[in-house]
Amino acid sequence: MEDFFERLFFAPKPYHFCIILLLFPFSLLYGSLMLFRRFLAKREKFSLPVISIGNLIVGGSGKTPFVIALATRYPGAAIVSRGYGRQSSGLVEVSRRGVILASVEESGDEAMLMAKSLPQCSVIVSENRKMAIHKAIGEGAKLIILDDGFNRVNIEKFDIVLEPESITNRLPFPAGPFREFSFVKRYADLVLKENRDFKRKVFYHNLGPKMLLATAISHPERLDPYLPDGVVARYYLSDHAYFDEERLGKRMDECGADTLLVTQKDAVKMEGFGFPLSIIQLELEVEEKYWKKIAHTIQRESSHIRKKNKNET
Repeated sequence: MEDFFERLFFAPKPYHFCIILLLFPFSLLYGSLMLFRRFLAKREKFSLPVISIGNLIVGGSGKTPFVIALATRYPGAAIVSRGYGRQSSGLVEVSRRGVILASVEESGDEAMLMAKSLPQCSVIVSENRKMAIHKAIGEGAKLIILDDGFNRVNIEKFDIVLEPESITNRLPFPAGPFREFSFVKRYADLVLKENRDFKRKVFYHNLGPKMLLATAISHPERLDPYLPDGVVARYYLSDHAYFDEERLGKRMDECGADTLLVTQKDAVKMEGFGFPLSIIQLELEVEEKYWKKIAHTIQRESSHIRKKNKNET
C-alpha cells in the first residue's frame, strides 16, 4: 500500500489519474480542514526564538540535514522533534549538549542522527511540541529549532519551508502528497526551493567493490542520482523501519555484496551489526544570504523578548 501511494504521489502513471480524480473530493475536504485549522489556531509565544524547519509534502525534503546545518551555527540550541518511527511515547530527552540519553529505538532514527551530529546541542522528542519546548527552555536552551514544524500552527515561530524542485501531483492528501493546499506556503516566512536556494551535496565513506544498498527512507528512488559505482542490489524497507541483521546477511549472501551501502539515517540503526558499512552522507549547501536572514531574525526576536521581559519586571 505504501508503494502504491508513493507512485501515486511522486511518479503517477496515466492510469493513476483515474484514482486521483476519485480521491479529489476527499483532498478538497482535507485541505479545507487544514486551512481552517491554520486560521483558527491560537499561537503560543515562548521566551526564546523558535525557528521551524518544515515542508509541504509527506516524505523527505532535506529537513534533517538543514536542521543539522542550522544548529551547527548555534551552540546551545535545542532541537524539538516528533521522533518519527520511534518505539516509545511521550517526551524523551535524546541528548543533552552532546550526551546521548536514549537509544535509537526510543528516539527514532532522525532524532538520533541529529543528536550524534550536534555535540553542542540538545535533542528532545515528543508528540507534544509545546511541552518539549518548555522542557528545553527549562534545561537552559539558547534557541529552539523545531523540526518538521510548519504544520504546528499553535506555536509562534519563524517558518522556513523547504520546497522540492519539481513535483507533478500538487494535490493535498489522499489524492496527492501535500499536507495542505500548496498555496499555503505563502504563510511561511522563508521558502527555499531545491536547486535554486539550496543544493544537496553527497559524500561517501568506506565504499566497497560490491555493495548492497539498504535503506528505510521515503521514496528511496530519489537516491538513484547519487549512487556510486558498485551497487549490486537494493533492499528497501518503509520509512523509519528497523533492520533485521539476519535478513540483511542473507540478502548480502544472495547478491554477493561485501558491504552495506546506507544513509547516515540508516546507519544509526545498524550500530553493532556485524557488517562493514559504506555511508552516504548528505549535506545541504545553502546560499549565505539566507543564513544571514535567519541570523537577523534570531537577533531581532531575542531583542524583542529581552525588552518585553524588562518591561514586565
